[in-house]
Amino acid sequence: MADTLKLSAEPAPLKGRQLALAGLSLALANFVVVLDITIANVSVPHIAGSLAVSPSQGTWVITSYAVAEAICVPLSGWLAARFGAVRVFLTAIIGFALFSLLCGLSRSLEALIVFRIFQGLSGGPIMPMSQTLMVRVFPKEKQAMALALWAMTVVVAPILGPIFGGSISDSWGWHWIFFINLPVVAFCTVFALRYVRRFETPTVRKPIDYVGLALLIVWVGALQILLDEGRNSDWFASPFICALAVIAVVGFAAFLIWELTERNPVVDLSVFASRGYTVAVVVQSLAYAAFFSGIVVIPLFLQTNLGYTATYAGYATAFVGVLAVLMAPVAAGMMASNDVRRLITFGVLWLGAMSLLRTDWVSQMDFFKISLPQFLQGLGMPFFFIGTTSLALGSVRPDQTASAAGLQNFVRTLAGAFATSLATTLWEQEAKIEHENLAGLVHPLPPGTAMSAEQGRMVLERLVQTESVTLATNTIFWGCAALFAVAAALVWLAPRPRDGVDLSAAH
Repeated sequence: MADTLKLSAEPAPLKGRQLALAGLSLALANFVVVLDITIANVSVPHIAGSLAVSPSQGTWVITSYAVAEAICVPLSGWLAARFGAVRVFLTAIIGFALFSLLCGLSRSLEALIVFRIFQGLSGGPIMPMSQTLMVRVFPKEKQAMALALWAMTVVVAPILGPIFGGSISDSWGWHWIFFINLPVVAFCTVFALRYVRRFETPTVRKPIDYVGLALLIVWVGALQILLDEGRNSDWFASPFICALAVIAVVGFAAFLIWELTERNPVVDLSVFASRGYTVAVVVQSLAYAAFFSGIVVIPLFLQTNLGYTATYAGYATAFVGVLAVLMAPVAAGMMASNDVRRLITFGVLWLGAMSLLRTDWVSQMDFFKISLPQFLQGLGMPFFFIGTTSLALGSVRPDQTASAAGLQNFVRTLAGAFATSLATTLWEQEAKIEHENLAGLVHPLPPGTAMSAEQGRMVLERLVQTESVTLATNTIFWGCAALFAVAAALVWLAPRPRDGVDLSAAH
């Protein structure tokens, strides 16, 4: 029989400055963890050159972190139940700081990869724990606002990552992309210890599900490596990728069977018995996949086709955070008095409309035409992120909140990984198809032109390549718009919340 440790009494609620600092410490902790998913992407050439390895080897700096984090996120529910949400959060954030420091001090690729793995393992629980503690720390009437603050870190951090990574690597060196975590984590740790520690959750002593844990590591690790390395290895033309696919599929099937029949599962899959939770997670994952596809494709398009530097490509995409931050309080305030399904539908359809604005992009467009959809997109993002998060966490029992948050973050992160691999692969394939179509329409330069035949061929090839990539980019955004439309329709499969989404049960 499991031994449940009861906490003596609910702590006194925080107010004013204390509440603000507690919420900010939790939100910033989540921000810095999500930031580290993308901050190293543009720094790989700097890292590879500094450590005397090839760029393909340097990409393991990204993969190792992503795999470790993906494995640890779904474990957060079990960790919170076993040790307490606050203890897990504080241990994870301190570990994240330690391994960030060690990453920055690394002098070999092997050491950097090992420390990145431990940094990912430490960062994994921070996302769901910060989300869970946000709901626990804030009073009922301010919980939607708390989730708004938390959700905006998920939105803004992946966009700012490449901007920070490129600027810091160019100006200070790649080591500082890890060192900048330290003052942020110090702030989070100090104020979490001071104001959040009293909101510890009850713990339950139960045996460790070693088999479930091993199966989780195997299938999630195989799938994440497959998604990260598939494009570089020509996907299923590679025996290595095929082997990873088999391991992932078989491991996932075995994991489901084991966890659904295990008395003390390491991952509580019972949260999916709630229709509201399941629908919210599916809608969030589909829409996030479409949203993240744009985050991945737009900078690539701007740099490879329009001659933007990595930093200026980041500036063009960063406008998405302006309206998102401004509208977050408005969206949060509307959650309690409106059918959250309507608000989610509005947010998702607005994102779809912004995708449609990008389907007529041309290679001669100016900065304004690129940044305008990014800016306007921010209007709908809080309604989507806050709405789906509120619907998901408001649909489960109080004791399932940590598990529900962990699984929601895990599925959304996995959707982002799928979107990255699928969008870039389809983008490249569509560009090749459009290149072949356009090449058949091009006529050689007439005699008497100022350039030679070879120069003419080079000019025409460059022109065809530019236009084919532009058309491929437009096609990707047509697909994103369709995915947003599907997500908006699916949200109505969730049962109607009675009086808005009530998260007070999470206390």
